[in-house]
Amino acid sequence: MSAEVVDGGDRACGELLLMLAARSRALPPRSQIRLLATDPAAAIDLPAWCHLTGHDYLGHSVDADGRTYYDVRVSAGAHSTRDSNPWRLDPEPSPLHPHHREETP
Repeated sequence: MSAEVVDGGDRACGELLLMLAARSRALPPRSQIRLLATDPAAAIDLPAWCHLTGHDYLGHSVDADGRTYYDVRVSAGAHSTRDSNPWRLDPEPSPLHPHHREETP
């Protein structure tokens, strides 16, 4: 499975999370996102964001060009975050993104 590549460039981690949250909402479950980022805080903030939301953090590495990348898999049961604040869970997820709502038995 190929990953959806999001080039975060030299953006700060807050901006990276906004990009990642928006992209994760647009993709179906089990899609993989590869986020390229130079911010050293991304190594801490991205796994924490995945833990908060329920997306799968797959790890990080360095590509052939020396750029650090972070891999995330979109989870069907993930919690949506607020559009303007990716550190806050959305109390009322959009019905447009049903894969970001917890499934009830």
